[in-house]
Amino acid sequence: MKTPNYHDFYEKALVPIGHKDLISLQKSDAYCPEKPFNHWLIAVEGVLLPQPQIYYHWKVSIYPATDEGDFNWKNPYYCSPNMESMDYANTLASTLVQSSKKDELSSITLLEKIS
Repeated sequence: MKTPNYHDFYEKALVPIGHKDLISLQKSDAYCPEKPFNHWLIAVEGVLLPQPQIYYHWKVSIYPATDEGDFNWKNPYYCSPNMESMDYANTLASTLVQSSKKDELSSITLLEKIS
């Protein structure tokens, strides 16, 4: 199994999971009852493109995490589509951080999945 590219992995925030978002997490594939995940780890990740030159696209990923920042990289709660610009990914990450602080992350990601 391919491991993530931690060279281009930028943690943006570790935010406590709100009640509504926790309910959504418990219904998702990212939920692991054996782990005390009580925070969101929101990160911007580089996605290396298969070409001769080193070139990246960027995505925003949200992982359930412990309060110490431990997370399971194999089961993200959400991954955005790849973006050509790191600025776009940082803007999306900031929006998701604000939504998670308001306990509205599950609503935002659900709307995005429907679109």
